[in-house]
Amino acid sequence: MKKLLIALSLALGMATSPAIANDDIGMSPQAVYEIKQENKEPILFVDVRDPVEIMFIGQTDVVDLNIPFLIVDRYSIDEEKGVFRMYRNPNFVDEIRAALKERGLAEDTKVVTMCRSGSERGKPSADFLREAGLNAYYVVNGFQGSAIKEGEHAGFRTQNGWQNSGLPWTPKMNKDKIYHTPKEE
Repeated sequence: MKKLLIALSLALGMATSPAIANDDIGMSPQAVYEIKQENKEPILFVDVRDPVEIMFIGQTDVVDLNIPFLIVDRYSIDEEKGVFRMYRNPNFVDEIRAALKERGLAEDTKVVTMCRSGSERGKPSADFLREAGLNAYYVVNGFQGSAIKEGEHAGFRTQNGWQNSGLPWTPKMNKDKIYHTPKEE
């Protein structure tokens, strides 16, 4: 019983820990939420998913805005994976810098990115911003979290991530924060 209580205490301690130690630029959803709520340090919190994904999955209004790192190319399909191909937003760094400037934030302000799972766009977008000289981090496990591997709900993203951490989110997109592409004339 004592071992069980120690294990449970350690697990709860890790679950509520504000930072995740798996790398030096990953942050837990709870840590990002706390920073945004306490408003003690300037931060730019960016959802880097394609806007259509946000439309179907949901979002949190805690983010400052949506600037996609990868954009879905609806004209090109990866036949092997059975999905649309994605390409890097060529204006990503410039749009992040413009968002910082628009909000009166210095270029060394912490920029935190969040994607669906944290791995395919969250960390790569933070790495890309760091290569461009910005102070970037990402939300570990992203908005939707990880898919469970076994059981009745295998394959569903029902563990960790922003959405599964009891943090505020909505199934509706915020038109004032969503990324808009110029209309083709």
